[in-house]
Amino acid sequence: MHNEAGFRRLVNFNDAVVAIAITLLILPLVDSAGNIGAVGLGHFLTENRPKLLGFVLSFVVIGRFWWTQHIKFERLKSYDTVLVGGMFLWLFSIVFLPFPTELVGSAQVGGRAVHGLYIGTLLVTAIAGLIQQLAAIRQPELQREEQRGSLTMDGDVVYVFLMAVALVVAVAAPLIGLWALLVLVFQSPMVRLLARIRRARTGSS
Repeated sequence: MHNEAGFRRLVNFNDAVVAIAITLLILPLVDSAGNIGAVGLGHFLTENRPKLLGFVLSFVVIGRFWWTQHIKFERLKSYDTVLVGGMFLWLFSIVFLPFPTELVGSAQVGGRAVHGLYIGTLLVTAIAGLIQQLAAIRQPELQREEQRGSLTMDGDVVYVFLMAVALVVAVAAPLIGLWALLVLVFQSPMVRLLARIRRARTGSS
């Protein structure tokens, strides 16, 4: 059984990698900023609008993924091999995300392949989050005492499902592209629906 100090070191490492990855998102814009003096700020912003939108989108996405994982880790006190494996898969996808973000932001590149790569990377992140939650649930000793028996996989399962739907839509309908990610707004309603169904079944049994 690993101790809590070791788990905190693992979390600190995780946070440091995320901080580096989210910082890398701005570097393409920083590299292009040298031309502002020659063309003016307005022209620069117009010319680099896809990169700016890609930066904002990926910043928000990584921030949301980190916050979800942060809440998850706040409920744990230790780790096992499955949890660490899920965490490193999660980190792999987060570190990789600046690459498809740059492709999305390039005016010369687009279409179903790029959108599929971008959303596919997010799908891997969602699956990695599901693996971590599964590890926490199947090993109650990893959880803090006050959290035992309260963890569910509903949110993670629904998120993976909706991300998979977004991937299919983006690839099948290139004109929709990354707008397919809007299906994620249905996560909370679907999770609440699953909770009501579970309570109804519990009450009728």
